[in-house]
Amino acid sequence: MEKAKQQIVVKDLGTIGYQAAWDYQEQLLKENVQLKSTTPAGQPAPTTHYLLFCEHPPVYTIGKSGHIENLLVSEQQLQEEGIDFVPTNRGGDITFHGPGQIVGYPILDLEHFFTDIGKYLRCLEEVIIRTLAEYGVTGDRSKGETGVWLDPQDKAQARKICAMGVRCSRWVTMHGFALNVNTLMDYFNNIIACGIADKQVASLDKEVGHAVSMEEVKAKLSKHFGEVFEAEMV
Repeated sequence: MEKAKQQIVVKDLGTIGYQAAWDYQEQLLKENVQLKSTTPAGQPAPTTHYLLFCEHPPVYTIGKSGHIENLLVSEQQLQEEGIDFVPTNRGGDITFHGPGQIVGYPILDLEHFFTDIGKYLRCLEEVIIRTLAEYGVTGDRSKGETGVWLDPQDKAQARKICAMGVRCSRWVTMHGFALNVNTLMDYFNNIIACGIADKQVASLDKEVGHAVSMEEVKAKLSKHFGEVFEAEMV
């Protein structure tokens, strides 16, 4: 008998402040961790998996291993430009979130899938790579650098289109990926994105030569997420 697929609840939070989205993720993670702590040993916990989509107002976030010197502007300049700055508990260095970028926050109990963070990150990359392929854009991996890149083998052309940073507590994930769809690239001039000085940043609209429907991209991301994680998206 074929094993029943895990169900992943897809929620679109629309435009939401970074801190509010973080608080919501923490709430969902805590609910799942609590369920796991009260489930008898050897039994699968009745946890709920989520894939949250959102856009954030302009904000720079930095991971716990990040370097503040990769922020190239002062606090005063940020205030003048109306951009927030938030230190986070995810992995990775500094990145930008803002309008025209789809942020995906999977809250998954990996014990229902596989307990391997490296594999989890490769699966997230695969979701993005398959989604980009639908637009005729070849996403790729860059050795030793998490995320999805275009032309990573060519130093002069290499550019990052999707940043990733995750956190895991008792195998429940939070944080996730940020895919540039119709993102204004000027914001990236204020940072050394992901702490990598010699590579550029890309956005899907620039690659295909026209604005792209955010709703359409979210639908494709959800479809490929279900395929890669062999789950039912509900």
